[in-house]
Amino acid sequence: MSAKEIVLRYGFNPHQKPARIFVKSGDLPFKVVNGAPGYINMLDALNSWQLVKELKQALNLPAAASFKHVSPAGTAVGIPLTDTLKRAYFVDDMEESPVMAAYARARGADRVSSYGDFVAVSDTVDGPTAKLIVREVCDGMIAPGYEKGALEILKAKKNGKFLLIEVDPDYEPDETETREVFGIQMEQMRNNAVATPDLLKDVVTRKKDFPPDAVRDLIIATAAIKYTQSNTIGFAVDGQAIGIGAGQQSRIHCTRLAAEKADRWYLRQHPTILDIKFKPGVSRADKNNAIDLYLQERLNKFERETMEAAMVDVPPQLTYDQKRDWLKGLKGVSLSSDGMIPFRDTIDRAYESGVEYVLQPGGSIRDEGVIKACDDYGMVMAFSNLRLFHH
Repeated sequence: MSAKEIVLRYGFNPHQKPARIFVKSGDLPFKVVNGAPGYINMLDALNSWQLVKELKQALNLPAAASFKHVSPAGTAVGIPLTDTLKRAYFVDDMEESPVMAAYARARGADRVSSYGDFVAVSDTVDGPTAKLIVREVCDGMIAPGYEKGALEILKAKKNGKFLLIEVDPDYEPDETETREVFGIQMEQMRNNAVATPDLLKDVVTRKKDFPPDAVRDLIIATAAIKYTQSNTIGFAVDGQAIGIGAGQQSRIHCTRLAAEKADRWYLRQHPTILDIKFKPGVSRADKNNAIDLYLQERLNKFERETMEAAMVDVPPQLTYDQKRDWLKGLKGVSLSSDGMIPFRDTIDRAYESGVEYVLQPGGSIRDEGVIKACDDYGMVMAFSNLRLFHH
């Protein structure tokens, strides 16, 4: 499908040259259709492609991911968007397709973090998806194919420099993978574990049943954390990730980060925020930043001026009680953890953000306390007996 080697613009940083990507035998399983990739672009592309490919195989729905710095800011499957989400994601004026809905959801999980993302979709890119991508600030994308019209739309982005990668959907890597750190070679069997409903069989709480939507959402959350820098906690609901707490040294800090992102995702759907009027010419990115500032409890002078510069009229900021009342509507959320949950504090915090279903490896000396916490809140929890660390 492609050459054995591609010269990259640079490595992790511009001063790290030369840089390349290559295979020792055969050809690379992808080709660069447009633009010139860098080292981090390729890390994002290869990790994000694996994620959306797994979700498509597991759920038989188009899947998309929004990657930043080799971790997903969001991921989702192509479930039709509600009118509320269309407004919250700034796509209420656009044609929708399953692939477009998947990416709108993936980017909508954390629209601030998704600024300058790398896009992955599991299916051929169609016109509605391409039209959405050209409206957003993105660095590139990977997909198994592009419709002719969509390709022309995307090639014009970034003055013709938008990175487009076409991957062979049938490619499977060798079982053993090798990497080099500080001149030392390390080798391991690649992580070929996949998120399936079989992971939910070992239910350890009093409540035993996972409804179909929770099974779907736990698969999405688990696939997402598999390709996220550990430690990671992932929240998902309604077919999409809504909060990913990545790369923290403490499990509770992962949980707090994921929960705060989930809260912000839901607060963006508050009628007060949906009705905010922005000044003519304000970009989508500036709208997202203004909303993010609006949701902060305290603003310095510069932040307040930035927010006011974007809005026609700044509505009175939501009080703590107003936010908590609105967040009571966030329910049925699924949580997946890439490692065992060592203390009940993760469950206590997760409950405040609507979590009702939990999947984690188990195996902590404090498992009984975590199970009790789930029982206290009426949650359903299963032990997957599968750790999914990723570095």
